Amino acid sequence: MQALLDLLLPAALPPLTSAALVALSAVTSAITASLGIGGGVLLLAIMATVMPPTAIIPVHGMVQLGSNLGRAAMTIRHINLRLILWFAPGVLLGAWLGSLFLVDLPLSLVQLCIAGFILLLCWGPPIPAIATGPVGTLLAAGITTFISLFVGATGPLVAAFVKQQQQGERFSTVATFATAMCLQHAPKALIYGAAGFVFADWLGLILMMVIAGAVGTWLGLRLLRRLTDSRFTLVFNTLLTLLALRLIWQAVGNL
Repeated sequence: MQALLDLLLPAALPPLTSAALVALSAVTSAITASLGIGGGVLLLAIMATVMPPTAIIPVHGMVQLGSNLGRAAMTIRHINLRLILWFAPGVLLGAWLGSLFLVDLPLSLVQLCIAGFILLLCWGPPIPAIATGPVGTLLAAGITTFISLFVGATGPLVAAFVKQQQQGERFSTVATFATAMCLQHAPKALIYGAAGFVFADWLGLILMMVIAGAVGTWLGLRLLRRLTDSRFTLVFNTLLTLLALRLIWQAVGNL
């Protein structure tokens, strides 16, 4: 049994820490499935306190890819395909640019910009139709994918953008957001693998966290069915606002 655990779990983490991350993957996936947002950022924040810095973003990206893939599969009939068809080429553009500039960006500036856009999208006037059309969607995908390679979690910004186009329909918001994040996390495997990160050392933990995340998603979707669209929108906007305020707090602390 110990030999199996040694094979599955990364040597860089104590077994209890790995077990806690697996359990947290289920909890945070349930949060995202039921409330639309928040789980990925929460998981990233916790991983940042216990994992080696070089492993945080690539491992988080693969776990989130698996969790969002499961969520998209469970809500496939609610996906806004028009948005996704224009989001996909933007992801490729952003990932390509990110692979050319795999450097450290000014974190405080990135955090403040993301927080400002989130607050504008949640509480400001409706954004112009051109910004949510094909060109706007492609640009949003490219910019957020580029940023995600360096800061890890642009989910709140993508969620706020997706929410603007779903008119408060909770299942479409969750399904389309999950699909968009699948596309955004997928290139990280190629880019970080090419940069020298050894995913094989973390594969067992990633797979266990993805499986736990699927269980959490199933439970979270059951809770989502109990919410009305209006209550979902209120909770969704409130969570996004809290995440934006947290980003502002972190940005000020990093100045």
